[in-house]
Amino acid sequence: MTSTSLSGPEQQALLLKRVAWKREGIIFFTFLAVILAGSSATTSSARQAAANSMLGTQARFTLSALAFLTAGAVASPAAAAITLFDPSGDFDYQIGGSFTPVSSVTTVSRDNSDEPAEGLYNICYVNAFQAQEEDSNWWLQNAPQLLLQENGQPVKDPDWDEYIFNTTTDANRQALAAILEPTIQTCATKGFNAIEPDNLDTYTRFSSLTKADNLAFARILSDYAHSLGLAFAQKNTAGLKAADKTTGGFDFAIAEECQVYSECDEYSNLYGNYMIEIEYKSDGKKYFTAACAARGAQIPINYRNLDVTPNGVDEHC
Repeated sequence: MTSTSLSGPEQQALLLKRVAWKREGIIFFTFLAVILAGSSATTSSARQAAANSMLGTQARFTLSALAFLTAGAVASPAAAAITLFDPSGDFDYQIGGSFTPVSSVTTVSRDNSDEPAEGLYNICYVNAFQAQEEDSNWWLQNAPQLLLQENGQPVKDPDWDEYIFNTTTDANRQALAAILEPTIQTCATKGFNAIEPDNLDTYTRFSSLTKADNLAFARILSDYAHSLGLAFAQKNTAGLKAADKTTGGFDFAIAEECQVYSECDEYSNLYGNYMIEIEYKSDGKKYFTAACAARGAQIPINYRNLDVTPNGVDEHC
């Protein structure tokens, strides 16, 4: 989708209030604002105008985001029943565009801007630790202080041209959550069953970030997802331990190229059969073949083209 940038008075109108919520039996209220430089007191009508302008940007800024922006809506996460996928069925990785899966597929993952597949277990993709490339201008204009900085400039992932979220303080983590939680709410409203939060592993690629901080941010998001009845995945990041799984609030794993990097056991040791594996054509089919021989009878494994486009390769064990 085409990004729409806020400008002029709309920039000054943006006020993101952190929600009040309940976590681990303790009720606390955190009102956290992401206020632009030079911004002044805003009216509800001005916030409404800003929100309306944002609604076209992408799924993150949908009607649920409007509630956060205009009303300072209060959400109270509480325990809700979650379900996990059926490991005996096949899986389709469709975050690059949706298509009708073959009959053996029981689980799909799709982008949060897409719709869930009727009658299947649906996982909702959210780029939780980096900014989508098409949203770069929005982050630079509205929340640059939440992006990782180096020598006064925001840092990008060189492979995907995406800005990196700065999770190093609790204030940043709470503010980032206030921006991302409406997307998770949208996933729930659409009927998805789980969240796939991408790029948890930024701390392994950028030395100023830490595992502890990224796990703390993951826990904020997983608590919120759980309150909506959504399961929450560990995406990649081999090497996490049982204590890390608990800290982050992860329910299952989605592992890309774990056969290529000999990491698959690190996920199965934590999650048993509740792991999903994706191997890519660009690495060579031998890895997919080996993965199917090793684990294909226990977990769903999907062989895809790297861009996971609808017309690309899509095979199952």
